[in-house]
Amino acid sequence: NMAEPWNRLNIPFPSAVSSVRIQYTATTDLHVRSVLVHNEKVLKLIRSEILQTEIRVLYELLYVLNNSCRGHRTFRALKQVEQCINRLKDMKLDVALQDLSDLCPSGIQRSVSLKVCEASVPSQPMLEWVCLRVLGAAQLLNRTMSRCSRAFVLSKHHFKWEEFIVLNMVITSMLSRLWVVFRGVLVSLSTLYLELLHLRGVVAHARPMPFLTSFSLPVDLLDFLGPGGSVLIKRSLQSKKPEEKKRRRQKKEKHQQTRRVPEDLGVSVHRDSISSQLTLEQDLTQKKQTFKEQMRGATSFTDAGIHLEKMIQWCRSQRMEREKRLLTFLRLKCQKMKSLEAAGYR
Repeated sequence: NMAEPWNRLNIPFPSAVSSVRIQYTATTDLHVRSVLVHNEKVLKLIRSEILQTEIRVLYELLYVLNNSCRGHRTFRALKQVEQCINRLKDMKLDVALQDLSDLCPSGIQRSVSLKVCEASVPSQPMLEWVCLRVLGAAQLLNRTMSRCSRAFVLSKHHFKWEEFIVLNMVITSMLSRLWVVFRGVLVSLSTLYLELLHLRGVVAHARPMPFLTSFSLPVDLLDFLGPGGSVLIKRSLQSKKPEEKKRRRQKKEKHQQTRRVPEDLGVSVHRDSISSQLTLEQDLTQKKQTFKEQMRGATSFTDAGIHLEKMIQWCRSQRMEREKRLLTFLRLKCQKMKSLEAAGYR
């Protein structure tokens, strides 16, 4: 909804009171420490050199393709990705998160606060203001990832048509890396949002100063983002534990596995015959020889193009990429020579 407070580019700062002094217990210390840890993860991803490099690559591509591909569908999709990224920059989420980190007590301050049972923490208006920024950034990241996916699909079509291979390889690689980094930021924001809600509950109980009166913060980002974003977050959060368990189980089974092959020194060991492999190599050589004879017997470039097309299909089925590329180049040469052949040249 365009009228929601989280959907504004510049959310007004709540009040002059950014921090309050409350009773500092072990539970409060746990929440503050969790907020700082997850906040640092988000800042590290946003400021990472990998993300900044990929964004610069996107800007350079759009600058180079501006005149030649302005009406191209892939170019327009990349422009939409650029618009989302520019809006993310204009939000200045990293500045808001850095201010939040500065308001939280440091490690030494937390140790002293536990002894005196009192500390300065971000106020309820400040925490609710940061929650709004996180909600807006999460929604925009979800939108950016969908735009990256659409541009990726449009660019991938050119591989099937064998057009602009190098350019589209660069575009798809860049979009893939952007999508992965943005998903990492989105997952980190979902965890940070939960910790912010926990700390907000503690601060609101000690010093209630409600800032959001006409808008209720959602309990979880999963419900807020809808089906698409929630699936990404769930899949990323739930995939870590099963992978670790599977890796440990495989390592344990490999360690406990005993050698079951009844072999001993001095006993002849029977292995599989290599006749099948030799047969495959002979068939491959015979097929190549047949293609060579067909090409020598071609009387026109049209016949040569037909034989080359059959050879390309066979190389594709055998996964012979190098030979397929060479034959594709020769087929293009034959197609160019057809016009001369039609004009009477031999």
